[in-house]
Amino acid sequence: MWSLPQAYPKGFQVTSLTPLQSNFLHIFKLQSTSQRIPSSSYKPPRLPPSCIHKHPMDKPLWLNPHFFPLLLTIFFFPLQPSLSASAALQSDYVRQPPRQVHASLAGKDYMRISWITDDKDVPSKVEYGTVSGRYNVMATGDHTSYHYFFYSSGKIHHVNIGPLEPSTTYYYRCGGHGPEFSLKTPPPTFPIEFVVVGDLGQTEWTASTLSHVDSKDYDVFILPGDLSYADTQQPLWDSFGRLVEPYASRRPWMVTEGNHEMEIFPIIYPHGFKAYNARWLMPYQESGSTSNLYYSFDVAGSHVIMLGSYTDFDDDSAQYKWLQSDLAKVDRNKTPWVIVVLHAPWYNTNLAHKGEGESMRKAMEDLLYKARVDVVFAGHVHAYERFTRIYDNKADPCGPVYITIGDGGNREGLALMFENPASELSIYREPSFGHGRLRVVDEGRAHWSWHRNNDSDSLVADEIWLQSLTTTKSCWLYPGNTDDSTIKKDEL
Repeated sequence: MWSLPQAYPKGFQVTSLTPLQSNFLHIFKLQSTSQRIPSSSYKPPRLPPSCIHKHPMDKPLWLNPHFFPLLLTIFFFPLQPSLSASAALQSDYVRQPPRQVHASLAGKDYMRISWITDDKDVPSKVEYGTVSGRYNVMATGDHTSYHYFFYSSGKIHHVNIGPLEPSTTYYYRCGGHGPEFSLKTPPPTFPIEFVVVGDLGQTEWTASTLSHVDSKDYDVFILPGDLSYADTQQPLWDSFGRLVEPYASRRPWMVTEGNHEMEIFPIIYPHGFKAYNARWLMPYQESGSTSNLYYSFDVAGSHVIMLGSYTDFDDDSAQYKWLQSDLAKVDRNKTPWVIVVLHAPWYNTNLAHKGEGESMRKAMEDLLYKARVDVVFAGHVHAYERFTRIYDNKADPCGPVYITIGDGGNREGLALMFENPASELSIYREPSFGHGRLRVVDEGRAHWSWHRNNDSDSLVADEIWLQSLTTTKSCWLYPGNTDDSTIKKDEL
């Protein structure tokens, strides 16, 4: 096999290592036409002068006879730095603080802290306590990393901390050094408040949405897919992590995947979700699932099911069988509220993405209806829409309330066009950015509100009181009963 000096001829130039190529994949200089988001904390190491070729290129890179052999060599046999290069890296070493910190629920009384470091030697540990600056408990966990073409991620840490007390603020630091973060655990019972925002992205509208969310306290953040809009541009995953860290490090963020998380490339990455699964580990194992693309969790009298719109869902699929089993385990006396979250909406009167959730609806709607699911949240359509209780395209007081909330602030803009005339099943619809709040007050009542983004504040544009189906006795007599005698006009 070629040595490093033999591998690249004078038409190539070794450059400093970058966050995108930390394993010498960037030994020839290629200028990307895509816009990169710089990392203010990254300090590229220096290579020794002996490794630098300053010969100008006398013909296009791809016409150089060594280009394709070199490319194949690098792709299949990643080059390792020489001893002299390693020494240079060590001499420039500066310990970097943890970055892209976020928290998620990880089973009863536990939470998972996830973060990324460029330093591969940082231990996967979290020190925490209930007093700022005093960390009397330490937990250790696992780490992973991934490659996507010429991109190499940092060391991705996942550490479960607990058991934790409910409604308690914990102070923690990651990896044994760096800044202190604080995290408040959800309450043990009602009331509890969920923030629901889909299709978030990282635009000025995203920043506005997150600022409005942060202006009022809440307990759990739910994101129905389409997080970073990286779409194979891996540095955008890093910039998204930095963008949401001030919020996601203080409250648990529970997410499911959308189409922009797929990042499938034929043959090389046929299964997709490589970055999403590595970075945003959710409690799928804790809920008996075999895939990070669908899972469930319990919190304060609510059972929340996060489904995957972009993995198999027909009646012989693993997801379908898991959902069937998960719903069968729900004790409505302990968790009277059942909430489902997915990405592609099953009901939609917007012209955008019309019918894309229909095959999943046909496969799974019966399961949700028979289990008397209370509400289904979806994203994907970049607008807000609330439906009445529905089953099989008809109003049904024993079916879920369907809400589309794909309006977090993504770069693709709003879905402005709705069908006219409006369906009688659609109660409220508006193409604006914003966020929603579901405040579950007790076993029988919850208040839903949708907050439209204004320039300096958010405005409640739609709200309604929801009634848990556990309190509607007629819905539990036999399947198909549609007696709505216990439903009040101002409740659903």
